[in-house]
Parts: sequence; structure tokens; C-alpha cells
Amino acid sequence: QVEVAEFGGGLVQAGGSLNLSCIASASGFDDYVMGWFRRAPGKEREGVACISWSGSYTDYTGGVKGRFTISRDNAENMLYLQMKSLKPEDTAMYYCAAGPSNGAECELESFRFEYWGQGTEVTVSS
Repeated sequence: QVEVAEFGGGLVQAGGSLNLSCIASASGFDDYVMGWFRRAPGKEREGVACISWSGSYTDYTGGVKGRFTISRDNAENMLYLQMKSLKPEDTAMYYCAAGPSNGAECELESFRFEYWGQGTEVTVSS
């Protein structure tokens, strides 16, 4: 079992940057694919980005490609999300998630992830 906890959310102006972090408390961190999801007010949860166990494969939802970067440090059990050129529509609760690795890639689907954090809030003002 993996426990994950996100931090780094906050209030930022449109066009600004914010970095989210997630720490996982488990041995064998590199047995898991990791992902970031978000839920905007009044909307369904959506996948933002995922990263394979090795970090060699990443996938992003279309709206954040070129602006967000997911990365991981397996030695430190850490997951990161660098967010740049933020837009008001990026405002959401952001969740870190872990799921068992099943190959060299990841899939940005909620059902692939079993362990979820409590979320960290990101607000982008216009």
C-alpha cells in the first residue's frame, strides 16, 4: 500500500508558474506509475499527467501540453508537477495518485490508480 501527500498549491496570477510536489511513503516507489489529476469546481475529475515507473514515459492531457511537466525522483520517493503559463481554467484541486506499474508506459485513466492523496488547491486569478 502507498500513501501519497501533495503540497505546493496556492494562488497565482494568470501567466504565472507553480510547482506541485507529492511524497509517497512506501518502499518500492519505482513499482508504481504516478499521476496528477484535478477536479475543477462543478466539473468531473480529469487526468492531467502521468509518468511511468522509470520516468522515461509521460503523457499529458491536451490542455496542458507544453505548459506542464511531470517528473519523479525515485531515490526520494517524490513526484513533481511544474506548471507554467497558468490559466484561470487551471483552477482546481490537484491530486497525486499511484498505481501498479504494468509495463514501460502509463495511462492517464483514473481506474489505473489505486492510491490517492487529499489534494492541494490551485487557484489562478485572471
